[in-house]
Amino acid sequence: MRTQTFLSKIAPLDAQKDHLEISHWVAYHDFPWDSTRALEFALFRTFAVPSIGKLLLGTHEFTERTQKRYDDTDLILSEIIEHGYESDRGKAALARMNQMHGRFKISNDDFKYVLTTFVIEPYRWNKRFGYRISTPKELIAGYTLWAEIGNRMGIQDIPPSFEAMEQFNIQYEQTQFGYTEAGRKVADATLHLMLGWYLPRFLFPVAKPFAYAIMDERLRQAMHYPRPNWLVRASLYSAMELRKWILACVPLRKEPKFRTKRQVKSYPDGYIVEDLGVR
Repeated sequence: MRTQTFLSKIAPLDAQKDHLEISHWVAYHDFPWDSTRALEFALFRTFAVPSIGKLLLGTHEFTERTQKRYDDTDLILSEIIEHGYESDRGKAALARMNQMHGRFKISNDDFKYVLTTFVIEPYRWNKRFGYRISTPKELIAGYTLWAEIGNRMGIQDIPPSFEAMEQFNIQYEQTQFGYTEAGRKVADATLHLMLGWYLPRFLFPVAKPFAYAIMDERLRQAMHYPRPNWLVRASLYSAMELRKWILACVPLRKEPKFRTKRQVKSYPDGYIVEDLGVR
């Protein structure tokens, strides 16, 4: 029933022309929790690229101000997606993001890889943990959205389709993923932040194997994280299978669950878009 309701909402929409509206239905009505986790995982994967891990450690933002760094990234991207990149708030968020990136020497290929993770990881997450897999219309809409954002960031040679983007993503990880102390430090700080949202610190050793079980073998090896035993993996996947069944029976959200409307830990009194991020 939930699937049919969602499909009826996007049926009259065009995958390219209406890509922003379709993306809203996916991220803020149908998959609000999954979309957030997938984009967090997309960001986490980038730490396995040595050049990115070194850069992020060097800013000290991920290791010393982890919650603020997470909130800034989340809010900037959410401002762009929720309001649209042609809106005043969307343009302000894009300008702020480009201003921050302009302070650092980042290769076009690294930019392009990070962009692909925001397209590919929601698709992969839903294949593994979503109550349904993504439809072709969703994939085209998601690709179009992030390609438009990438163009406004000045990224060159963006792959021309979802399939080409997926191929670039796979090849880049195969050739670029590798262990570095910098990437591991950034990953550990981020993992501790996320576990701390749900658990006291003394339970982290118990929870970490479940976090590792979410990761694929390529990422675990690049980070030198251990492979959890079969019981942990079986428990995780059993729980997520139960969640799929429950979600399929829950009605589609009528009101969007926008990220910019939540209570933000780093900005309890609100924020100004132009003040977000690294100074």
